[in-house]
Amino acid sequence: MRKIFTILLFIPFACQLYAGGYQVSLHGHKQIGMGLIGTSLTMDASSSYYNPGGLAMIPGKYSFLTGMSTIHSHNVFQMQGSLYEAKTENPIGTPFYFYGAGRISDNLVAGIAINTPYGNNLSWEDGWAGRYLIEDIALQAITVQPTLSYMINDMISVGAGVVFAMGNVDLTRALPVEDEDGEGSVNISGSTTNWGYNAGLMFKPLPELNIGISYRSKIEMELENADATFDVPNSLQSYFPPDNTVAVSLPLPANLDFGLSYDISDDLMIGLALNYVFWEAYDTLAFNFETNTETLEDSENPREYSNKLIVRLGGQYKASENLYLRLGGYYDPSPANPEYFTPETPSVDNLGITAGLSYLFMPGLSVDLSFLFIHGIEKEAEYSPDNFAGKYKSRAFIPGLGISYNL
Repeated sequence: MRKIFTILLFIPFACQLYAGGYQVSLHGHKQIGMGLIGTSLTMDASSSYYNPGGLAMIPGKYSFLTGMSTIHSHNVFQMQGSLYEAKTENPIGTPFYFYGAGRISDNLVAGIAINTPYGNNLSWEDGWAGRYLIEDIALQAITVQPTLSYMINDMISVGAGVVFAMGNVDLTRALPVEDEDGEGSVNISGSTTNWGYNAGLMFKPLPELNIGISYRSKIEMELENADATFDVPNSLQSYFPPDNTVAVSLPLPANLDFGLSYDISDDLMIGLALNYVFWEAYDTLAFNFETNTETLEDSENPREYSNKLIVRLGGQYKASENLYLRLGGYYDPSPANPEYFTPETPSVDNLGITAGLSYLFMPGLSVDLSFLFIHGIEKEAEYSPDNFAGKYKSRAFIPGLGISYNL
């Protein structure tokens, strides 16, 4: 019983938040359309998130934009040595963003970024083989970042912002105990907040060339009193305290981003972004319960994620005075250790193909559309503590709509 609870119940809690390809990067439809590049772009107030150093170089006096994407994701698991297959029946995810910026002086710009850099909704089909690891989960992390950016001269600008992060999670899984009413289950829910920062530099050595670098710090999301609610047979309730809570610390990993964009002509721009994610911060996951029993003990569980580099390419073409077209793509390798692979979010290597457009209805006001297709490359992996092994594959379709106003 002790092994069943400690290993099967809580180990995968944070994987949904951090799995490769699900560090949500949907923070601007113009950038999404170009392969999710943005570190070297100075188009609008979204620079407050992508690179605070570029915010002082945006054109005009004011910039506002908002938008939302809808994530339609599908995951498939095939058990090792078997024809058994299970699929997810996921709710639609809805990450959003809002950016605003205003010029205080010729060289100083203030901005704010509100977005959802982590989050997902996932639900495996009823009764699936991995139900003791996960049945369904919903989580979201919202960040608010006030930002200042200063242009030192025509070639160099710098900026920084303070990040306030708010996170919440709600997950359910089955327990391998049952009576005449069926299997037991557990629900974990909680919320937390913490602080971090974002800083960057923009360098413009030529009028047509932008070079940007930015750094987003790690944020330690510490859930001190997450509710742990058990539904178990009466004979086992003494092993699972009804009003228990659990504490766990979850690191949002730091990101170091480099970007380069070049205006080939007045109508055509191409860009490159390299995003280095410090996944090694997710090495061990520890759970500490307010009330322990002989079955319910505190635990430390290895995750052993690895740092990864995401490569992104994209471009924009001005088809007319009112229409901009965009294309892009990227490769996002999985950071997960294949020996500790869990099905909360199958962390496979992802290939992303993107497209988008903006249409100006009047000077400064545009509607922005984007579409992202993610192909998860089939991966064979195992959750070794429970010998749960098989092949995973996934795909996602993500359309998005936004509005931009730049004056």
